[in-house]
Amino acid sequence: FYDNGIKIINGQGHKMEAEVEEKIEDYIDGKIEELPLATKENIGRTIDYAAGRNRYIGHLISLATRSFKDMKIGLDCANGSAFSIAKSVYDALGAKTYVINNDPDGTNINTNCGSTHIKVLQQFVKDNKLDVGFAFDGDADRCIAVDENGDVVNGDLILYICGKYLMEQGRLADNTIVTTVMSNLGLYKACDNIGMRYEQTAVGDKYVYENMLQNGYVLGGEQSGHIIFSKYAKTGDGILTSLMLMEVIMEKKQTLAHLSEEVKIYPQLLQNVRVTDKKTARENPAVIKAIGEVTEALGSDGRILVRESGTEPVLRVMVEAPADDICEKYVKQVVKVLEAEKLVAEA
Repeated sequence: FYDNGIKIINGQGHKMEAEVEEKIEDYIDGKIEELPLATKENIGRTIDYAAGRNRYIGHLISLATRSFKDMKIGLDCANGSAFSIAKSVYDALGAKTYVINNDPDGTNINTNCGSTHIKVLQQFVKDNKLDVGFAFDGDADRCIAVDENGDVVNGDLILYICGKYLMEQGRLADNTIVTTVMSNLGLYKACDNIGMRYEQTAVGDKYVYENMLQNGYVLGGEQSGHIIFSKYAKTGDGILTSLMLMEVIMEKKQTLAHLSEEVKIYPQLLQNVRVTDKKTARENPAVIKAIGEVTEALGSDGRILVRESGTEPVLRVMVEAPADDICEKYVKQVVKVLEAEKLVAEA
């Protein structure tokens, strides 16, 4: 709970500009003027804005295209902000709603629950023989789904399923979805097969939305379940995402497992390497050569991505390939070069 941040929205409903956020952070951190600060569980209070909540619930209900009658739906609310919303929406739409982790006490948000601990919902869906499950995170801007077999349907799969459906309806602007560089190669291959185009941005839903805004795209998101449907929202909204996925399930009369079948997710291995200097390590000629060799060896059957962490002195080495052992082989190959060049920080 003490890792939860504050999301600040500007007058246009967009996420606050980075430079304004930095000034607020400086003020909070006492760089501008020292403030007596509460910490951890002593921070904050809740004020229930009932009228706003009811308007929001009404808005979400209005987006559904048909009733969810006879559907058994599981919701994991992560003991977070979806707790007073999600069940009301699904009950109103006629679903048989099963809810877990819906009892926040101020300190149990995201604790072994929600989209970041998806195994809990996977087991719950299987135990109760549900048709589908949706897990939100603490601030409910993410949604990860679980199909009727208990298998995870992550953000990449959600983008594919909703993108394909919108494309069939003629509602996907320029037949294009917006992804980040961390999206799985399997998503791109599946998109190529059906003629759906894609853009790639830096990691972060902020960058996804910027691209959507500039180009008029209507759907974008991240593997983590941050999905933006720009017709209805300017940021990720987990409950909205779940409703959009339900629309596809109901309108196409197909199970979530069936809708996911066309995407073959490639194994992905990510290793964080602590380095003495990110930029020096990333631009080292031997490292660049090693990355090039892996790229050539993988060809169109995989890819390597080496990028700097935005916040830590870390290089993230990620390989996608048809098998786990291939991923491991090539990640090790690049890490060995980093070590040989004495770029790795001592533990």
